[in-house]
Amino acid sequence: MAKRIKSGLKNLRKSARRRVANTGVRSRLKTLVRTAGSGPAALSAVALGAAQTALDKAASRGIIHPNAAARRKSRLMRRAARGAA
Repeated sequence: MAKRIKSGLKNLRKSARRRVANTGVRSRLKTLVRTAGSGPAALSAVALGAAQTALDKAASRGIIHPNAAARRKSRLMRRAARGAA
């Protein structure tokens, strides 16, 4: 922990704010992926696009690793393909 160094204390405050914001985004991602993986086909198609977009945005903003986003999208598409067949 920073010992009364202004920049260190500011970095602690910034990281705390970012952690709270990023936790909300990660939670929303999990919800979107879960809803896209289940449900009727019509609803699933819209939810699938929303989940893919959210995963791409989170990866581009550095909230999750790009490979993690690609892996989740791949699993989602495989699940959707199995459900449609």
